[in-house]
Amino acid sequence: MPLHIRLDDLSDPRIEAFMEEHLRDMRATSPPESVHALDMARLRQPEIRFWTAWLPDATQPAPGRLVGTGALKHLDDGHAELKSMRTAATVRGQGVGRAVLEHILGQAVDLGYQRISLETGSQPFFEPAWQLYLRYGFADCAPFGSYRPDPHSRFMTRAL
Repeated sequence: MPLHIRLDDLSDPRIEAFMEEHLRDMRATSPPESVHALDMARLRQPEIRFWTAWLPDATQPAPGRLVGTGALKHLDDGHAELKSMRTAATVRGQGVGRAVLEHILGQAVDLGYQRISLETGSQPFFEPAWQLYLRYGFADCAPFGSYRPDPHSRFMTRAL
């Protein structure tokens, strides 16, 4: 798959539509107090680096069709949080999530982080995400950063 992953400035309006779909899914599967997905304003904060994944598509303006996203939030000098992992429904199971995750893990190492953690849902809807993270060495952990224990959240971490 000729996937192009780029650090993004979030100016393409297709990204906002993609992330709105992400927020709708999160709100449909978790109670409001347990939705930790970031909206566009929070994704544009300086402590966030945001990547998009594109497939060539002659019917779409450059760089093609948006099929995946992922972000890295700075927590402290050695610790970052994985955020906004999303794969378009039309390409799920085709390696987009793996490619974005591998790219972000590599970027986290290059940025000097020693640990990366994440919060995801605990409902069955999130099982494909859990399986991906487990394959990449993430393990369950206690809440980190400003998170608190929540039966609707699963916290995971791994050393880099």
